Amino acid sequence: MASKTAIKRLTKEYAMIKKSPPEFITAKPLDNNILEWHFIITGPPDTAYEGGQYHGKITFPKEYPFKPPALRFVTPNGRFDTNMDICTSMSNYHPQSWNPSWSVATIAIGLLSMMTSDENTTGAIEMTFAGRKALAEKSHEFNKNCPSFKNAFGNM
Repeated sequence: MASKTAIKRLTKEYAMIKKSPPEFITAKPLDNNILEWHFIITGPPDTAYEGGQYHGKITFPKEYPFKPPALRFVTPNGRFDTNMDICTSMSNYHPQSWNPSWSVATIAIGLLSMMTSDENTTGAIEMTFAGRKALAEKSHEFNKNCPSFKNAFGNM
């Protein structure tokens, strides 16, 4: 069960992200659980991910914003393992570096930045540009058949 602080903060962040979504990012909480957010990163132009659609999940602790969330990708992308927590300064891997002023938008933008870089971190995998491009082409079909994507986004 989320704390009152977490509910208030995440409700405010959802209103902000709906009003002014970051470029290439869609994010929203599940209707029945404000602590579980799902996001879609659309592959930016001039990257191996161009045209791809990458679904992921942010799981917030009940103590948010005072403790960091867990971050994972669901859609195969060639950059991060799927369904495995990703190590970043904004995740539960490094609670000591977490900053309570960071928002869902900040986290999603950070993930997009990491995705398009080659920084090595826990959860990262190595793949060729061509391999990532092939996954980008298959990403929409993967999401269309993914129960958690359909639960969060319908037939988007």
